[in-house]
Amino acid sequence: MATKRDYYEILGVSKDASADEIKKTYRKLALQYHPDRNKDAGAEEKFKEISEAYAVLSDSEKRSQYDRFGHAGIDGQYSAEDIFRGADFGGFGDIFEMFFGGGRRGPRGPRRGSDLQYELYVTFEEAAFGVRKDIDIPRTENCSACSGTGAKEGTSPKRCPTCGGSGQVRSTHSTFGMQFVSTTACGTCHGRGQIIEFPCPVCGGSGRVRKRRKLTVNVPAGADSGLTLRLSGEGEAGEPGAPAGDLYVILHVMEHRYFKRVDYDVISELSISFPQAALGADVMVETLYGQVKMNVPAGTQTHSVLRLKGKGIQHLHGHGKGDQLVRVVIKTPTKLSKEQKELLEQFETLGKGRKSAEGVKDKGEKAGTGKAKKGKGIFEKVKDALES
Repeated sequence: MATKRDYYEILGVSKDASADEIKKTYRKLALQYHPDRNKDAGAEEKFKEISEAYAVLSDSEKRSQYDRFGHAGIDGQYSAEDIFRGADFGGFGDIFEMFFGGGRRGPRGPRRGSDLQYELYVTFEEAAFGVRKDIDIPRTENCSACSGTGAKEGTSPKRCPTCGGSGQVRSTHSTFGMQFVSTTACGTCHGRGQIIEFPCPVCGGSGRVRKRRKLTVNVPAGADSGLTLRLSGEGEAGEPGAPAGDLYVILHVMEHRYFKRVDYDVISELSISFPQAALGADVMVETLYGQVKMNVPAGTQTHSVLRLKGKGIQHLHGHGKGDQLVRVVIKTPTKLSKEQKELLEQFETLGKGRKSAEGVKDKGEKAGTGKAKKGKGIFEKVKDALES
């Protein structure tokens, strides 16, 4: 559909609005803008817009797709007719006809082809950046030998002599003095209105054959598991004179070794040493875009989360990117040398009695030449020892 405004905004409801609230709001707006009641310019377009929004938000499955993927989740999975089909418009029964020029069908015509479904698996990176994937599907196609007519080359289907080409027959019967007329599919042509005297030897008169077809699927950047992509007309062939069905590609994103995804943010984990956490450090972090330098502030605690702005996944609608959230885990040494143990014990002692230690230091400076001898502090010694 042409509407690209937010459906919730169109109806003036919040994203957590209940089904009853959405229905009540729609009825109020529909009465206000229905073309039979409102002759203002633009009223009909407004009525169509709110009806489209209601058709999606009143259906739990369509609403779930829209909440997750926005308009891309609707446009990719549903045709215009699919959006409105089955929606309860509460008495506004002319909506389908307004959009599609009359939705009530008459006698049975040739049937549209069946829809097909394909499960497509892509990598984490392919979903993040988008990819073109070739797939191979088995399906029914129109027979090339007879061009889908079902008739042998050099011949053509004939009008059914029983129904005269209408595909239906009428019968009349009387009950209690009342006359009833019923219409049924013609038994001779099975509702097609035509018969084939000389069937095509390739398809046996069905007009269709089974084949495998290679197709290319465009997976958009920012796609996630559950996104459905619709390839119009790529399903099973219809009966002669009817369109083919559609192919629905269901996306599955495989797990990544390092990264996880939450909406459009990428989650990763980084192990650092105790000295790096205590003193701060610049470290290299793996991202979808390669390695980048990240500053770990002094005093960082384990399980702290640091943010790399714009290093996440592109929004499906193309409006910016998410971030990468780096969860810091401090590595605790499991095997320590004698020197490392002694230095850590000194560090622990200094932490508990810092004031006493500072007093001793002051006395030592006064007893000297007026300048304290500079050397490595306990923190630097611990750092060197643990990283050696």
